[in-house]
Amino acid sequence: MQTVQASGDASSPATEIRSAVGRFVDFAEVVGVKKPGGKGCWCMSYRDSRVSSEERPEFMRQLCDVEPGPGVIAYVDDIPAGWCSIAPRSTYRRLMNARTIPFVDERDAWVAVCFVVRAGYRRRGLMHVLLDGAVEHAAAHGAEVVEGYPVEVGDDERVDVISGYVGTTRLFEAHGFHRAGPTSGRSGGRPRWIMRRELT
Repeated sequence: MQTVQASGDASSPATEIRSAVGRFVDFAEVVGVKKPGGKGCWCMSYRDSRVSSEERPEFMRQLCDVEPGPGVIAYVDDIPAGWCSIAPRSTYRRLMNARTIPFVDERDAWVAVCFVVRAGYRRRGLMHVLLDGAVEHAAAHGAEVVEGYPVEVGDDERVDVISGYVGTTRLFEAHGFHRAGPTSGRSGGRPRWIMRRELT
């Protein structure tokens, strides 16, 4: 997939976006729970929260074994540093049954549903690179449209890591997405929007 300079000059670390297919270990390095016996999302909250904490790593391992995979990974100097979950909406059980996030039309939009950037790699613009890579990944697998459901922010506002895992309207707008409609969902008390980008 794509390789870019994180801050735009030759001396900055090279950042590359790769599909998670065949890269479960790297996915686990970014998203997985390191503490033995610890519980965590493993990027399963939207996919199928019925899967137990103990079964989630194996569930995601299997998704990483086959195309199109569950998302994309950002590498900084070949070290896994960030993650974006991108897949068809039909593969996210929670979104298919959501009362707060309506369907725009009958197409199975691909959804960039969450972002994770590891500590030590934040404030480098990796979410921007991840979103571009996610769109490229979706397009390569035949997506007609890509959506996200980020939180509303003002021009100078920042959001905390917990609330901002869905991204911000400002982030999506910077990458060619438009506001397709409001949702009744919230993250960290902030309203969320349906952001869309047509690919065909």
